[in-house]
Amino acid sequence: MDAVVKTLSPRTGNKSEHQTTNTQPRPSREEAEDAVRTLLRWAGDDPSREGLLETPKRVVKAYGELFRGYEQDASEVLSKIFEDVDGYDDMVLVRDIPFYSHCEHHMVPFFGKAHIAYFPNEGIVGLSKLARTVEVYARRLQTQETMTAQITEAIDTALKPRGIAVLIEAEHMCMSMRGVQKQGASTITTQFTGLFRDDPAEQMRFFTMVRGVK
Repeated sequence: MDAVVKTLSPRTGNKSEHQTTNTQPRPSREEAEDAVRTLLRWAGDDPSREGLLETPKRVVKAYGELFRGYEQDASEVLSKIFEDVDGYDDMVLVRDIPFYSHCEHHMVPFFGKAHIAYFPNEGIVGLSKLARTVEVYARRLQTQETMTAQITEAIDTALKPRGIAVLIEAEHMCMSMRGVQKQGASTITTQFTGLFRDDPAEQMRFFTMVRGVK
């Protein structure tokens, strides 16, 4: 079947995107590496010793990968909509999307899985685009609650579906390896719109399908 593809223009003024816009001048790579050396000294180590000589460069390079979401736009990821779906109008679910993010309060990792479902309205989006949308927001300093809302808003803006369900479950290292040090504790956040918000039966069907119960 030859699908009809609609390309959406990138949208501006998205509240969630605006909240993560940095208006300050970006430090140079040299400044960033110096900042790492400062932290190494503050931690009590010597950044000039052999094992740490290349660490500032490695950390700055790693940050470029870990936080590449600041350079990406979810509206571009979700810009192509397939309109010809032969009348399919039931739930589309992509579950068990792995992600790694960093807590904006302590800058330590939290990681887990995201589950996304929606009821098509104007069309569908490529399934990999939902996973890429998760990646856009995960690769930033985050709270799990904000990330859940951002993913929902991005899908709603692009697809205008009849309903969206987003469930994220994650373990936070700021709780596991510091503070109360409760390893294995998981945090679950959800957001529902449209049919999922208004119809408890659809919420239950979403939870059942996420858990793989037949």
